[in-house]
Amino acid sequence: MLEEVRIRGLGVIDDAVLELSPGLTVVTGETGAGKTMVVTGLGLLFGGRADPQRVRPGADRATVEGRLTVSTEGRVAERVAEAGGELDEDVLILTRSVSAEGRSRASMGGRSAPVSVLAYLADDLVAVHGQSDQHRLLRPERQRAALDRFAGDPLAKALKTYTAAYRRHREVAATLEELTTQARERAQEADMLRFGAEEIAAAEPVSGEDAELLAEETRLAHADSLRMAATTAHEALTGDPAAEIQADVVGLLAAARQALTAVREHDTALAALADRLDEASYVLSDAATELASYSESVEADPARLAAVQERRSLLGQLSRKYGETTDDILAWAEDAAKRLADLEGDDDRIEALRAEEAELQEKLAGLADELTALRSQAAEDFGTAVTDELTALAMPHARVSVRISTGEEFGPHGRDDVEVLLAPHPSAPPLPLHKGASGGELSRVMLAIEVVFAGADPVPTFVFDEVDAGVGGKAAVEIGRRLARLARSSQVIVVTHLPQVAAFADAHLVVEKSSEGTVTESGVTRLDRDGRTRELSRMLAGLEDSELGRAHAEELLTIASADREG
Repeated sequence: MLEEVRIRGLGVIDDAVLELSPGLTVVTGETGAGKTMVVTGLGLLFGGRADPQRVRPGADRATVEGRLTVSTEGRVAERVAEAGGELDEDVLILTRSVSAEGRSRASMGGRSAPVSVLAYLADDLVAVHGQSDQHRLLRPERQRAALDRFAGDPLAKALKTYTAAYRRHREVAATLEELTTQARERAQEADMLRFGAEEIAAAEPVSGEDAELLAEETRLAHADSLRMAATTAHEALTGDPAAEIQADVVGLLAAARQALTAVREHDTALAALADRLDEASYVLSDAATELASYSESVEADPARLAAVQERRSLLGQLSRKYGETTDDILAWAEDAAKRLADLEGDDDRIEALRAEEAELQEKLAGLADELTALRSQAAEDFGTAVTDELTALAMPHARVSVRISTGEEFGPHGRDDVEVLLAPHPSAPPLPLHKGASGGELSRVMLAIEVVFAGADPVPTFVFDEVDAGVGGKAAVEIGRRLARLARSSQVIVVTHLPQVAAFADAHLVVEKSSEGTVTESGVTRLDRDGRTRELSRMLAGLEDSELGRAHAEELLTIASADREG
């Protein structure tokens, strides 16, 4: 719901604030006072076309700022969050500005946003019906959605069942399309996977084998060097039996131990060193034994080296295709086997999907026919109800009908295209709303439609301008009565010049120009009961202090109040 609108630099409005409330709010004022600029401002706020000629002469730009209360859940809150804006609890601030050069800017929830986002939000926030702004219910998709809600629970349940079947049909058709149109690619993929799996199976790689083979190859390739190094180290430790002079590490260490052992009893420090030499002697003796064993075990084996190198070459070929290590190669083979199972099962899957698609196609046809029948009945009831409303709104010869065109293709809402038609008089052919009525007539048609749809097409706020153009007397009273009826379920803002309409308001704003010919903040006044009487008197007789006019105004207010309470 709109709580407040501030308009600056737009037309005759210099700076004005409109405090709005639930129910029916009417805006009145002298001709040229700027009433229609209120509707123009609201149109701008919700993504309407920016016209730089509307910018007030001398002003740099025209700005409209709106304060709205919205639900913290739902499409509006989601769209605000997606655009980076924020709600202040349940309050949303929208801003739109148009420069004198024609540049347009918009913000939503404190963040800059494309103007198209404001227009997107408008579908869920406001319906503006003015002489040049009749958009919401002129779009076929909105007419179809509104008619569906008008039809009530039976159609809602049928549509829910249809939608579930439609989604499943789309999923099945998409999967079937993928399987059949990509059959060649999938066959090629299966061949590639099968070749790879067979190549790996033939090689029979073992987990960790590549690292073990690398170590063995390195050892075999350097067998002579390794044996010579081990022999040299062993001789250094134990001596060379063929040498004339023995100068080995173990012998020298034994001499050192013997020297210390003879005197260790005389000094504990020297005894500790003797123990350390004993420990070193044991370590070196073990090392010498192992070196002897190692040097005997190392043998040059050209045949084994060639076999290892050949095996490593084979694993290298696999690693270039399927993974760096044997573990990676084995993992690839496992994944390939799973994928092959899926691909080789496509034929059976395709047959099952074709059978399901045919079954869903038949089911959709039946459900779509049910939707068409329900819509046709609702369309007849709707056309009758709107036509009756138009009779009371000074269009007694007009007739509204709904054309339902059923196509061959299934859509998310069935096979029906819905279009509301208007025949202004008996000899006129039914035409789409935007072609079958003048601006003033179209506003009345929209009012009749909104009254019939009230509650079925729940938009929080309705704005009407010139809805009472060309009517008066009893028809004007009926317009006021229907606006009040619509205001029971929504916020309704009406710019009017008829006292019969203004009398039905829950809140009455009057727009007055200053002596300089501009509308300022003080020029938008919320009227109390006495102020409403004076304004209605002015609208009736042109003289707000006329006793006859005031009496008539009081009578109108009393009748309207009783009508609303009834």
